[in-house]
Amino acid sequence: MILINKDFKVREKISVDIEERAFQFGDGIYEVIRYYDKKCFKLAEHLQRLKRSATQVRLELPYPIEEIEKNLITLMEKSPEQSGNIYLQVTRGIAERSHPFPENTTPNLYAYTMPFERPIDNIEKGVKAHLTKDIRWDRCDIKSLNLLANVLAKQEAIDNGCFESILHRDHVVTEGSSTNIFIVKDDVIYTHPADNFILNGITRLVVVKESEQNNLKIKETSFTVDDLLHADEVFLTSTTSEITPIIQVDDKVIDDGKPGPVTKKLIKSFEALIGIN
Repeated sequence: MILINKDFKVREKISVDIEERAFQFGDGIYEVIRYYDKKCFKLAEHLQRLKRSATQVRLELPYPIEEIEKNLITLMEKSPEQSGNIYLQVTRGIAERSHPFPENTTPNLYAYTMPFERPIDNIEKGVKAHLTKDIRWDRCDIKSLNLLANVLAKQEAIDNGCFESILHRDHVVTEGSSTNIFIVKDDVIYTHPADNFILNGITRLVVVKESEQNNLKIKETSFTVDDLLHADEVFLTSTTSEITPIIQVDDKVIDDGKPGPVTKKLIKSFEALIGIN
């Protein structure tokens, strides 16, 4: 079942115009929302970020956010998967191909669900990461459809036998290709500040809040590649990866090559939030 604007349709009956600006320019924004046991996780926060992204790219949402929320919940309820992801994107609409904003064009909203199992093995054992230069634009805080640089970075990780690429600008770590990056040093957690060089991830925000509530010291400040490689613990966060330890970066094993105590504590706290005992 697919949500197109306000209509629910089966996938086989859907067609999209070739002059949809999402195809021609990547002219749109998106969100990925996790749901567990038919309950959306942090839906309000995702939709608030959607509104912010829309404002930043001067895109008007096709209908009120409250109605979008209602329709996404209906879409989830119609899904055969008890737990999974909702993919949502809003585009500037359909118009003859020309760079300037088209006049009298209605934005389009598309959403669908997909099955997704919790990545238990990665969470319990940790993953390997690859370092690469951050070649993206200067507005990474906008969750736009323009993801080619992220795709290239993710594929570079795969080509190097890793789960994720860790990006850096002038040796300052920003984030992953589709994740936020944290390090732990001397019992202090560090993560890049939520400026225009990273996407302020919803799970990132959860980790910041849970750290404070669990009396863990956390600093939203930049750190270097050298700091990363000499950290006591490293972990990544995202909607789909939750909190996942990074146990090796290229050839450098992090500490003893096992998920660390601070990371484990945060994973346990996160699992309590999503209803995992």
